[in-house]
Formats: sequence, structure tokens, C-alpha cells
Amino acid sequence: MGGPRKGLVERVKDILLTPKTEWNVIDAEPATIGSIYTSYVVILAAIGPICMIIGQQVFGYSLMGVSWKPPIALSIGQAVISYVMSLVSVYVSALIIDALAPSFGGTKNQVKAFKVAAYSATAAWLAGIFQIIPMLAILGIVGLYSLYLLYLGLPRLMRVSDDKAIGYTVVVIVVQIVLYFVVAMVVAALVGAFFGSMMMGAAGGVTIR
Repeated sequence: MGGPRKGLVERVKDILLTPKTEWNVIDAEPATIGSIYTSYVVILAAIGPICMIIGQQVFGYSLMGVSWKPPIALSIGQAVISYVMSLVSVYVSALIIDALAPSFGGTKNQVKAFKVAAYSATAAWLAGIFQIIPMLAILGIVGLYSLYLLYLGLPRLMRVSDDKAIGYTVVVIVVQIVLYFVVAMVVAALVGAFFGSMMMGAAGGVTIR
């Protein structure tokens, strides 16, 4: 049995700065899917949606002299839907990681698969802070560091040999990319369904400079 779980700030710092060592700590510490959700996922996954609301309402969007700020209700609705889908995506990613483990000589373990899915997403969630200034959203690319965290965590926690780690990681990433696009389409569809008329009405708020 491992020691008690680390606090949020300490875990974020260590998984980003010393990931190889931290995955060993994560592997040994006791946890449940529920405890990881409540102490880590629900907090970090909220960074992007909250920053998106602030960015849209304070700075808005601007391109070639045309500025636009969406209605606050639209921003909140979009953020809530994105947040919920993010929480669901982590669990689905864990199911994928767990299901694929035996195909690469690994061991199925739902809790450890969820650990990998949750903690490897740390960089991507933190990168959501760039949404606070829409024009800097492109800097969210630093979230790709999560792919490296995934590569390090998968073989360690799922007991996959080093020679199969790359293949396992690539397959998981491909499936996650497909999942990302599915989630994006679902979010777009839900936003359109619930806030379509509001979006049309907001067109009148466009400012040309």
C-alpha cells in the first residue's frame, strides 16, 4: 500500500516537473475513481470552461477589425456543456486504456487506467487558462505535453513492456483523437440546439472597427 494522496497543487507540480518519478508515486498510492474525480478532475477540468467565459465576456473575439462578444448566457451554456463532456471524456478514455491493455501484454485495472487518463490530462487542462484571452488560445498547444505524460504513465501503471509502450500509446492517442472530435461535435450540436436562436440574435452585437 502507498502513502496518502498528495494535495492538488503538489500533484500538479510533480506530474509536470518530475513525471517519471511521480508516476511511480501515483501507481502505489491508494485511490478510487470517485476520489480522483472529486479531488482532482472536477477542479482542473473547470479551468478551461471558466477561462473561456471570462475571455469571451471581457475580451470577446476580434478578427480583421470585426469584434464580437457572445451573450453571457451563451458563454455559460457552452462552458457547462464543455465541462460535462470533459468529465465524461476522462472516464471514457480510462475505459479505452483499460480495454486495450491486454492487447499489448498489459494488465486490466480500471482504477489505474483512470489514474492514467486523469493525471496525464493535467497539462491539457492547465493549458485551458490561455482561453482567458481568445487571441492567445493557440498557445493551448502546450497542452500537448499531456501526450508525453500519457506515454510515461501507460506502461508503468498498466504493466506494459517498454517495447510495446509506443504502440500502446499511439493507439490510445488515435482513439482519443476520435473521441475528441466526437465530443466537439456533440458540444456544437448541443450548443446549437439550446442556444441557436440566441446565437442568431447575437449577430447584432458585432462591432466593426
